[in-house]
Amino acid sequence: MEHRRLGRLGRENSVLAFGGAALAETGEEDSDRAIQQALDAGVDHFDTAADYGGSELEYGRWMGEIRDRIFLSTKTGLREKEAARRQIEASLERLRVDDVDLLQLHAVGDLEDLDRATGRGGSLEAAIEAKEEGLVGAIGITGHGNGAPATHLEALRRYPFDTVLTPWNFILSTDEAYRADYEALVDEVKRQDAGLLIIKTISRRNWPDGDPTGDQRYATWYEPFDRQEQINAAVSWVLSQDEVTGLAMAGDVNLVPMILEAERNRMSREEAEDVLSRAPDYSSPFISMPF
Repeated sequence: MEHRRLGRLGRENSVLAFGGAALAETGEEDSDRAIQQALDAGVDHFDTAADYGGSELEYGRWMGEIRDRIFLSTKTGLREKEAARRQIEASLERLRVDDVDLLQLHAVGDLEDLDRATGRGGSLEAAIEAKEEGLVGAIGITGHGNGAPATHLEALRRYPFDTVLTPWNFILSTDEAYRADYEALVDEVKRQDAGLLIIKTISRRNWPDGDPTGDQRYATWYEPFDRQEQINAAVSWVLSQDEVTGLAMAGDVNLVPMILEAERNRMSREEAEDVLSRAPDYSSPFISMPF
């Protein structure tokens, strides 16, 4: 598997990061199978969050075996300093580790939320203190929604986050305003030499409203692509861009083998755009969000 430098942290990480949300509601057998598939394929970046159900606990069962050969990241979604500190400590306990390589401020997607996180008494202060104490190696920020790239650009103006995890895919790139915000973020990421990670790579659209079958086949809050050619194209398109350090794999264990296959069988950017431009019912996942 290809590895890329994670900005100024200098760490060479796999271009696929295992997404811990995939383990939020799975049993031990399914979790173990997905983790082993990722390890066998060369994935060495494992990401999770305090908010991902039992994901940290599932990771924790593996840490004695793999901690010294992976890059481990988690997230706090709380905004108050003391509450975030307690959550960080709880995450370390659940993960069965003394420290994590990266702690991210989770789901910061608008300026109001950024103000809470980065203001006086906010969760950023807890993250900085945890870094000073050696509990976390680096500090990042993540977010969803149409406002995420612009919000993350402002975040980098306020604090030199080591990593940014933001949404980007082919259909989002066709929105002129969104693309402009993303490109401005990329310029600042490059200037600061931060690591840029991508989410929503294989998102196809929101789940259709009023689906008479109620058939949401995957645990993701958006409907993902699930045809191999389209997943290959979506992954290829994102990884064709040099500024991208890597992408987080979608949050369903059933999609893990297909995403691993896509990284192995990449197509050119032009081929990927051709496939994706012909994909039916392809639209932004941010038309409607359940949170």
